[in-house]
Amino acid sequence: MTSELAKESGQFQGAPLATVGPRVPLIVRDHRRTFEDNLYVYAVVSRRSKGVSIGLNLNADKLCNFDCIYCQVDRRTPPVTRDLDCDRLMLELDEMLDLIQSGQLFKMERFRDTPLELRSLSDIAFSGDGEPTTPREFPALVNRVAELKHRRGLLGAKLVLITNATMFHRPAVAAALRVLDANDGEIWAKLDAGTEAYYHLVDRTPIPFRQVLDNIRSAARERPIVIQSLFMRVHEVPPSAEELDAYVERLREIVAAGGSIKLVQVYTVARVPAERYVTPLADHEVDAIVRRVREGAGLQAEAFYGPA
Repeated sequence: MTSELAKESGQFQGAPLATVGPRVPLIVRDHRRTFEDNLYVYAVVSRRSKGVSIGLNLNADKLCNFDCIYCQVDRRTPPVTRDLDCDRLMLELDEMLDLIQSGQLFKMERFRDTPLELRSLSDIAFSGDGEPTTPREFPALVNRVAELKHRRGLLGAKLVLITNATMFHRPAVAAALRVLDANDGEIWAKLDAGTEAYYHLVDRTPIPFRQVLDNIRSAARERPIVIQSLFMRVHEVPPSAEELDAYVERLREIVAAGGSIKLVQVYTVARVPAERYVTPLADHEVDAIVRRVREGAGLQAEAFYGPA
């Protein structure tokens, strides 16, 4: 089986991943950040968004300030482009919105099997092959996308920032977050650890864990945020009870400092990761972490499992 087929079937070297049954259709597992001849804009049917999510890949150059062991981005092959052409991105976004609003997207082979209940536009997400807040164009693009959303009357669609929260302390990024706030925006911030050691094991970055925690806390004081946390087996070993206790304590600290967390999304590996020694948790293990969050931190939490 080729690596590309492995990605599509949800398998690691022929070994099936943890199953979640028929509740995760194939279309929901297809999160390719490519679409036709586009360089920056793609569409996915997202189980976390509960509908169609338009992705804006601000990191088509594949540069990121994290090097997560579970990352699905293929960094072994060169990027298609190293530039961020904002005008082209906006044109691609406009055309994608036309496809979705006209229903033409769902006549394409890739999206033909999208369930009827998932055929509405849920969000436009700043996401992609790296950390979207790092390009200098990020603040200006937030303004332009917000203006387009308003111009097209997309009242039901959110603007979502999927982020590792490393750049929130930059004034220009903080200002862009407030533009998101004013335009039905939502921050989905990554938090994959409870301790400094586990954070560096998983996210492999020189950026201190404290910087991420401080940024998340500050952002959550200004608006309710979503926390995204991916847990996995590393060399067949799941996160320890002590690590998960520390993770729940970090959530409690954010709330105790005046932060508002509207939801914690707990998920596991769903596609081929950067490192072969990374494998998914079983469904019951994901459920156990969700219970820890609900009972230990008093927060709403949802579980998202590995592919069937």
